[in-house]
Amino acid sequence: MNLNVTGAFVYFTIPIFGGIPITQTTVSSLLVTILLVVLSMKLGKNLKKKNPSGTQVLVEKGVSMLYGMVEETMGAHNLHWTPFIGTIFLSSLFGSLIGLTGFFRSMTADLSCTLTWALMVSVIIWYVSIKNNGLLGWLKGFTEPIVVMTPMNIVGEIAQPASMAFRHFGNVAGGGVIMSILYLAFSMLSSLVLGAVSGNGILVPLVLLAVGGALLWKFKTNGKKRHVIFGGLTAVLGFFGLLQTLGLLSGVPILALGIPAVLSCYFDLFSGFVQAYVFTLLTMVYIGNSCPPPEQEEAVQI
Repeated sequence: MNLNVTGAFVYFTIPIFGGIPITQTTVSSLLVTILLVVLSMKLGKNLKKKNPSGTQVLVEKGVSMLYGMVEETMGAHNLHWTPFIGTIFLSSLFGSLIGLTGFFRSMTADLSCTLTWALMVSVIIWYVSIKNNGLLGWLKGFTEPIVVMTPMNIVGEIAQPASMAFRHFGNVAGGGVIMSILYLAFSMLSSLVLGAVSGNGILVPLVLLAVGGALLWKFKTNGKKRHVIFGGLTAVLGFFGLLQTLGLLSGVPILALGIPAVLSCYFDLFSGFVQAYVFTLLTMVYIGNSCPPPEQEEAVQI
């Protein structure tokens, strides 16, 4: 993940309105938006009722699951929110995964992005509440169940978007920082180990290759797993040590090439999906609470 812990890098500033900075987050947001628009246009073209393609079936299944999730969480009367919910989810997911390219920063690793989304959701909730209950009815909600709860209710309204924003930002940014630290640690370990193996010339790597080969050959005769494990590790260490001695791997952090990528499956892929789902679920719950079924709304007004 391409993450600068000091914040998003500013590429340039547009000299209007006091200066508009174009940061890594701005570029990533624009690219994610273009990607989602292009995918929507391409996947929505040439749809067939008979003999649909595999891609169309997969997309229709995903859309059906999305509508089902919205109906289950928000109620059938709120199905018109589905496109908005889907946009929030895909923007969050792709906004987190774009950091895996190594060239662009995850837009959700910037608090300004997640805070903007959270404030947007809060404004929608306030608008819907005022639309359904009127301005006085909305303001009256801050005094329920008793007037003395008004300060707590106001704090709750402020804490809601802050909680959504910091939760999403913190998990994505934290995962990126952990991956950066792991990459640095494995790079240092790679330099230390290979430096020790190749520091005394070609003899040590050749010995390790010979020992590793002998252990692997012994595994073929007795089938003991410990021989293949230690033999494989010793042979690989000797092989890369030999390349290091010959100058073919000078400055290449071998241990940092594979192991961090495996850990990235959790910190970047799994965590990015989970945070997108959690943010979307909270959005559905909050908006759904402000948009009760028509019969409940009439009962409240009565």
